[in-house]
This record gives sequence, C-alpha cells and structure tokens, in this order.
Amino acid sequence: MIDHTGIGVADASRSAAFYDQALGALGLRRVMQMPDNLGSDGVGYGVDHPMFWIDRYHPHSVRQHTAFAARSRAEVDAFHAAALKAGGSENGPPGLRRPRYYAAFVLDPDGNNIEAVFRGD
Repeated sequence: MIDHTGIGVADASRSAAFYDQALGALGLRRVMQMPDNLGSDGVGYGVDHPMFWIDRYHPHSVRQHTAFAARSRAEVDAFHAAALKAGGSENGPPGLRRPRYYAAFVLDPDGNNIEAVFRGD
C-alpha cells in the first residue's frame, strides 16, 4: 500500500495555486506546508494527512502521471473544469475510457499528467 507520494515542481507556490483548485474539486485540501523565505518548498494535500506532495526538492523535469480517485462522474467533471480554470492544459476531456472507467486528464503547470477517475456505473 502507498501511504503518500509526490512530484517535483519548478515553483511550489505557482503549482499550489493549480492543485488547490484541481484537488479541491475532489475533496482534498492543503494539510501541510513546508515554508521557506520565498513562499513554500512543498505542499501536502489530503483529508486528514498529506497523501500527495508537490515540492521543489525532487526533479521537476521528469513528467509524471498521477491518478486521483473520484467519488462520481460529476466529481471527475468538476476536477477537469477546476484544473482548466486554474491554468491546466487539456490532455483528455471527461469521458468513459472503458467499462466502469470514467476519467479526465489535465497537464499541470510543469507538464505532469494529472487524472481523476471514477470506477463505477
């Protein structure tokens, strides 16, 4: 099992503005932040504890893929709309990819492929 994971970003403050909106649509929020003199070094998102980190400690030139579980198709749609509004780039609109796999894909400010998926009817 995975307790937490994360990706490197070039500018944690800029990326946090994107993830605040995109992950907020999935019910996740900032639960921890590591500040520095310039704003932030890293931000952890989750419900009770950080399960997804963005930080400037890890390489940010490596494009990653992370999929977040959604509780409904409407939540996938909300994630997609919020991520685009926050400055993300379209990488696959909401839709049924295969039976019981409704997903949407957006590139974050660093080009990471971020997905929301609902595995239900």
